[in-house]
Formats: sequence, structure tokens, C-alpha cells
Amino acid sequence: MNFTELNLIPELLRACAALGYTTPTPIQSSAIPIVLSGGDMIGCAETGTGKTAAFLLPIIQRLKAKSLPGIRVLIIAPTRELALQTESAYRDFALKSSPRCVAIIGGASMQRQREALRRGAGVLIATPGRLLDFMEREKLDLSRVEVLVLDEADRMLDMGFWPSIRRVLEKLPATRQTLLFSATMSPSIEKIARTTLRDPKMIEISKRGGAAKTVAQFAYPVAAESKTTLLLELLEKEREPFERVLVFTRTRRGAERLSHILSARDHSVNRIHADRTQPQREAALRDFKGGRTRVMVATDIAARGIDVDAISHVINYDVPMAPEDYVHRIGRSGRAGKPGRAITLVTPAEELSMRGIERLTGQAIERVVMPAFGGSNSAAVRPTKAPSFPGRRAANFGTRSFRPRRAR
Repeated sequence: MNFTELNLIPELLRACAALGYTTPTPIQSSAIPIVLSGGDMIGCAETGTGKTAAFLLPIIQRLKAKSLPGIRVLIIAPTRELALQTESAYRDFALKSSPRCVAIIGGASMQRQREALRRGAGVLIATPGRLLDFMEREKLDLSRVEVLVLDEADRMLDMGFWPSIRRVLEKLPATRQTLLFSATMSPSIEKIARTTLRDPKMIEISKRGGAAKTVAQFAYPVAAESKTTLLLELLEKEREPFERVLVFTRTRRGAERLSHILSARDHSVNRIHADRTQPQREAALRDFKGGRTRVMVATDIAARGIDVDAISHVINYDVPMAPEDYVHRIGRSGRAGKPGRAITLVTPAEELSMRGIERLTGQAIERVVMPAFGGSNSAAVRPTKAPSFPGRRAANFGTRSFRPRRAR
């Protein structure tokens, strides 16, 4: 299939071609016709598979069909980085006749965002906290919203944003199109979908919790006190080309500490975490995208929203607390069909969390034992063939109707 078969207008096809979009990804080919039809939808696909274009392209086409004042599209994202990434993508695809797009996010000047809204916006992209600020202080009018997009909905649930989302939903028109996208789909999200969406179609491009197939995954057993030494060994001995590396830590303090150590070893490094200001985070991301920084150290706020095509390696310095976060972390590599590698440093205390990740993804992660760094010989290299986990759902490459359960 190509984009011409998705009933997109010629202007959008030219925009896709100019950006190098020739063949739609599975989520795009499945989602675009549903969004164009006006139906509600739940889209579940691996990270890096083009979910943003899957909803932006048909939304832009629908907005062109009629010109109306007010905010007609509301897109809610869990992190500032993801919101800004979506705003950038909208500007890439937007037509000359497309309404203005404004992003309101925490950490940035509220006055500037206020002025941008006063100039008029047809598309509003927001993080939940800042959106509530504007609704309460500025009396933001959302009564004309036609399309609501909940992007990375599972992350919003994990971050405790759902009470805020419910307050936003109360201010939206009851008659609207609602699109829910996520890389993972938990029972909690399904429960929310039943009360928020109307007879939605569900698109599952991969099994739930599936990791990106373009990413080769490895785990290095290591003693806790040898983690940093092993990381330096990997980056500096160049057994393989670590061209652009994203390193994840569990805490902000850990990210700061690790970035200072790497800087002292003459690595070009920067960091992103919640204690950094928004301008600092944006500058760090620009340098990373532009190749001026080779290593980015980040907490899980960067697990979603960093869209850098050329990340060669993701290194989990700390095993994530939630198995779902692992899927999003490693999905920063291997994007747009390009190969990537994910390396996780696993201490004995983290082995149980690693087993939880394997249960979620349905595959065993190969152990690479380096005895000099505390790797146990008992943790022999394990086969890469995925183990059988009872109850794991198979991949579904079609669409199906998602119908609410009857109330009891």
C-alpha cells in the first residue's frame, strides 16, 4: 500500500512526499481511514511506528473541509517533549489553509502561550497540568472541540494524570471524535476507554507490550559497584560503533551523577530530567538531534517524546521499575525501520524486574556475561527464542470492534 490508497487529498500527498513518506506504516494504513470516517479509535502499536502521522494527516484533511473558529482539535500528551514533537510534526504536514497550532506546556512562559492563544488557534496541543491551569485561570473555551486525541494514554495513567483528564473531559462537547493511542494497552486503559469512547475500533499492530522488532536486545549481568565501570568499558573500547547513545537512569540524581562522570572522561554528553528547565531540556535535545552531543543521559521523561532517527544504542543503566517503560525506552532506537541495539545493565537485585520485562514482551533477552564486571557464570547466555507465556495475546494486524461490556 502507498499513501495514495488512503484517500488523502493531493496537498497532503505532496507534503508526505516532500518529507520522504512513501509507504504508510501498518498503524497509518489502518488508522487513517478510521479517523477520516469520524469514528472513535484505540490504536496500539510499538514506539517508532508512526502513530503521530496516523492521526495528524487525517485530522488536517478533516479541518480543511470546513473553516470554523475556535479550538477544534485538542491533543493531550503526557510530557513536554512529546507535545513539542507533535507540534513540530503538525507544522511539517500542515497546509497553507490549516488552522494555527499552539502548544501549551509546563516549564515554558505562560504569558507567551496566552498571547499565542489570543492570536487564535484551531489545534491545541497540551500537557495535562498546563491545560488545567489555562482552563481554571484563563477560562479556556473548549466547547467547539471536534476531535480529542489522547496520546500515550498509558503513560498519562502511570503518571497519575487521569483525574486531570477526567476534569478536561467534562468541559468537552459530548459529540466528538476521540482517538486514544498508546504503545501498550493495559486492562486499566481498556476500562477507561469503555467510559470515554463510543463504540471504538481497536487497532493492534503488535502484541500488547511487544518490543520493537528492529531493536536487538542484550542484558549484561553486573555487580552493582561495577555498573559505571562497565558502562565506560562499553562506550570507550568500541567493540561496536556507539554513534549516538541514549542512557536511561531511574532517578534525576543518578542522571546528574552519570553525566558528570561521562563529561570528566571527555564524552560529549548532556542530560534531560524533571529538574532541568524547559529551555535547558530543549537545548539538550537540539544538540543531541544535531549530533553535537553523542551521549544523552535521561530519566523516563525521555522514554516518550524523543524522536531522533539516528539513535544507535539505548543503554538502560538502571532497569526500569515498570516493565512497560522498558518497551518505551528501547523504542527510542530502531525507529523508522532502522536497526538499533538495546543494552541493559542488570544487577542481581534487578534480575526480578528483568524477568518481569521478559514476561511482558514475551521474549527472553540474551545475557552477555563479562566475569570481570561481576557477571555470574551461572547467568549463562540465554537463547533469544521467545519463551511461551500463558495468556499472551498474539499479534493482530487488523482492526476489530471494541464494544463496552454490559453494566452489571
